[in-house]
Amino acid sequence: MGKPTGFLEFTRVAPQKNDPKERIGHFNEFVHPYEKEELNKQAARCMNCGVPFCHHGCPLGNVIPEFNDAVYREDWKEAYEILTSTNNFPEFTGRICPAPCESSCVLGINQPPVNIEEIEKHIIEIAFNKGFVQFKEPVIRTGKKIAVVGSGPAGLAAAAQLNQAGHSVTVFERDDRPGGLLRYGIPDFKLEKKIVDRRIDVMEKEGIVFQCNSNVGVNISVNDLLREYSALVLAGGSTVPRDLNISGRSLKGVHFAMEFLKQQNKITAQRDPFAHKGIESNVAEGVISATNKKVVVIGGGDTGSDCVGTSNRQGALSVIQFELLPQPPKNRTPFMPWPSYPMVLKTSSSHEEGCERHWAIATKEFIGNAAGELTALKTVELEWKVEEGKPMNFIEKPGSESIIPCDLVLLAMGFVSPQQTGMLYDLDVEHDERGNVKAGEKEYKTNIPKVFTCGDMRRGQSLVVWAISEGRECARKVDEFLMGHSILESKDQTLFI
Repeated sequence: MGKPTGFLEFTRVAPQKNDPKERIGHFNEFVHPYEKEELNKQAARCMNCGVPFCHHGCPLGNVIPEFNDAVYREDWKEAYEILTSTNNFPEFTGRICPAPCESSCVLGINQPPVNIEEIEKHIIEIAFNKGFVQFKEPVIRTGKKIAVVGSGPAGLAAAAQLNQAGHSVTVFERDDRPGGLLRYGIPDFKLEKKIVDRRIDVMEKEGIVFQCNSNVGVNISVNDLLREYSALVLAGGSTVPRDLNISGRSLKGVHFAMEFLKQQNKITAQRDPFAHKGIESNVAEGVISATNKKVVVIGGGDTGSDCVGTSNRQGALSVIQFELLPQPPKNRTPFMPWPSYPMVLKTSSSHEEGCERHWAIATKEFIGNAAGELTALKTVELEWKVEEGKPMNFIEKPGSESIIPCDLVLLAMGFVSPQQTGMLYDLDVEHDERGNVKAGEKEYKTNIPKVFTCGDMRRGQSLVVWAISEGRECARKVDEFLMGHSILESKDQTLFI
């Protein structure tokens, strides 16, 4: 460990951020890096525990105490090599991961945990600046060709690993640029797209081919892929949003969150948000804008938070966020013992910028005018029955109905499954009870020969860090299938090195 008494001498310090009033004027990132001395202190807080529970908390099995020690010693090459031995894209997880590793940090039993996520981001950014991140094209190619469908974090991780194993990988992306959710889902103020482009450039130099505007099952034949490629990896994600089918749902002004976020990401990138529809942008109608509007975001998760931050940057008059569940506690309770992931109150940077949050509230009706435009919501308060710290069921409070004026509603209630049409329909793959592509947890193999799946398409809506983990593990299984054995390490192997 870097400093045996570090956890006693130093407390957790968050990195500095631009003032909320300033940062809502743009879509750039606003978190400042640590000064050299502060970064050293934050790394020194890691205790190098005998049993590092942070490994258990991290879906990737990142070797956290070891890279913290290297950071303390300012051995940036070693820190980079340790970090990237388990994580292909720390520049993504260091920005948008909710850091379940920190919830498992032993120091978190009675102190604020080590700021693992921020240290991770510093390692990879310093590595890029110092030139440690170099493209490494395999010396020997196996002659096997693999098609990866979807260029989100799962697809990118699978492609990177399979390419390292010497296979020739082509990634098919239905949008105009690779990145999936990273590019057209996560707002730029959390993840600037130059960060995505930087990584894609490295992957292309390593020999990975990206074929965009390629919607498999629509303008790309599934049968052609099965004939041409040795294996097919489905990594398309869970993209069907959960709807709210109540009276007034068809009113103008009620939209899914991802429609709103994707349009803004394309506009920020100075790309035509309607190009995929074949419509000229200067005459297109349907740009979803929060400018000078009273906005209500329905859904209290990360996507809802992204809608809050984007609405404020677009100049919303007001932003309200609804959550069906009751307000969680600020700290762990006896029902959330360490090292479990605690369901505690989270205030995101977007909430800091201006948002009125309503808990235990349900929307009963969308109200509109004669022109079919949204003007208000009808809501009701909920009374939850809580057992062992968990909300179990609720009743509507009599007489608690309210009318809330609004011009724009963004539905951010999560995703239910991948799209069942097109590619999945043509392949006739089996689905589980939730509508995800069915594949064994340790095999990632579907019922169709040489077709594998990973990420949200397999396990359902989840975290970016889980998507990367799934892509890595799936790649190893594909490699085993093609070669009889795999040179790629599994997460379990890494944990016991």
